[in-house]
Amino acid sequence: MKRMTRRSGPICAALACVLLAAAPSQAQSRREMQMMADIRMLQEQTQQLQQQLVEALATLADTLKQISARADDQTGATRKGFADQKLGIDQVAGDLRVVRARVDETNVRITSLSQEVEALRLAIPTYPPPPSPDAFLTDPNAAPASGTTPPPGVPPPAPAPTPGPAGPGISPQRLYDTAWTDYTAGQWTLCIEGFSTYLRSFPRSEAADDAQFYIGECQYADGKFTEALEAYNRVIANYPKADKVPDAYYKRGMAFERMGQADKARESWEQLLKTFPDAEVARLGKQSIDRLSRARPPR
Repeated sequence: MKRMTRRSGPICAALACVLLAAAPSQAQSRREMQMMADIRMLQEQTQQLQQQLVEALATLADTLKQISARADDQTGATRKGFADQKLGIDQVAGDLRVVRARVDETNVRITSLSQEVEALRLAIPTYPPPPSPDAFLTDPNAAPASGTTPPPGVPPPAPAPTPGPAGPGISPQRLYDTAWTDYTAGQWTLCIEGFSTYLRSFPRSEAADDAQFYIGECQYADGKFTEALEAYNRVIANYPKADKVPDAYYKRGMAFERMGQADKARESWEQLLKTFPDAEVARLGKQSIDRLSRARPPR
């Protein structure tokens, strides 16, 4: 018994040591298992979060597509609205242009008709007023005029009316066109007579300044520079707002230059540049002034 007791002592001690050594390892295994479980749980949560994120991104993409589609539809509708509005504006503008053209045509026709009426009015002779009824009463005791024996009960014939001065009897446009034809043909005398007749018959017409200007042109072409100066001055004085005034200033300067009056020519051209700087003939006036400056000898 004592031997067995002695032998069992070391064995028990060894077992105790084994048990003490196994206890920490078991505890460590439990911690590792717990950690592995936690890791798996985190992995599952991560996968769930990833899945939710993918779904959220897909939903966001669909929402963005819908918003983009709506924005495209709205943009298309807006563009269509603008296009329709522009088309409407263009149509209105076209209609206004047509109306303006028709109004201008109507004004031209009215002016032409007014001139025609004026020409017809001037062409109608002026008659004296009809005699009073007393003129037909005759004295039965008066002797009849020599050489006439009116039948009984019939009054003597009334005296024939004396016609007044007749007008030109021609339309303004035809009269102007005739004078213009003479101008283009170089018939200076006929041209001057035609435009002068036009001015006397229709002094307030829209083409009165043109007629006066071309009278000066005919006289200038015929070498009558003094008469041409007078015609150009009448354009400037009588029609200050007409479109032929700048031309009259320029041609007046040309007439002065042809007459050897360079200083007056320069003054006329300078007045043209001062009063009508944007006129087409202003450039010609500037060139003429430069030409005079180059031709003047140095002092």
